Amino acid sequence: MHASQPSIQPTNRHRRWVKSTHWIITVSFMVLAFTGYVILMSHPRLYWGEVGNDLTPALFELPISRNYQHGGWEKSTAFYNVAGSPVSASRTYDIFNQNGWGRSLHFLSAWFLIVTGFVYLLAGFFTRHFKSALLPAPGEFTRREFWRDMVRHVRMQIPAATNGPQYSLLQKCTYLAVIFILLPLMVLTGLAMSPAITASYPFLLTMFGGGQSARTIHFFASVSLILFLVVHVVMIIRSGFKQQMSAMTFGK
Repeated sequence: MHASQPSIQPTNRHRRWVKSTHWIITVSFMVLAFTGYVILMSHPRLYWGEVGNDLTPALFELPISRNYQHGGWEKSTAFYNVAGSPVSASRTYDIFNQNGWGRSLHFLSAWFLIVTGFVYLLAGFFTRHFKSALLPAPGEFTRREFWRDMVRHVRMQIPAATNGPQYSLLQKCTYLAVIFILLPLMVLTGLAMSPAITASYPFLLTMFGGGQSARTIHFFASVSLILFLVVHVVMIIRSGFKQQMSAMTFGK
């Protein structure tokens, strides 16, 4: 007979501030993703540089609403009979543009995420949470071990839940990238799209090469975070959904 495997006992558990900030940020991000999609439906074209509109070439266009490749422009007319004159054109039909509520809710949710994220960063540094739970230990980060861990995740060889932050090397690297790269990038590019904020802090536009470039980078950062969320949920289900949810909510 084979001896039964000993159960994995957690050495530490999620702290209360980790749980609370985790769920506030999660709900805020889900609202941001939904309202961001609504906003993008009104103008599903992305540009690079300072400006972009229906009369300028797009970097690419997303087929997510009837505004996609609408081609509904009458012949453009120059304001003045001189070279480089501004032009005007009228749409041949009313374009979908009922997203005022989405913009307002998007902006409100963004501040919930920013404030909560700032609290999370402060608490993470002062409690040494990042060093103890997320920063790879000396000698832990090697190319071979990173590749082996990635292969295990691709093959869905996910260890059982342990009620606490015992993360693998790939998880640590992913969480650090999300916390210190993707989320700050999404916030900064979001601020760079606000005329009121860039009027006071114009370096944001310079940093990203223009408001339209910031919008495009914001889109790709958001898509990356959505993909991370999907994979994160899959990993939770594979490792033990009930136990993982209990550990991150009211479980002991």
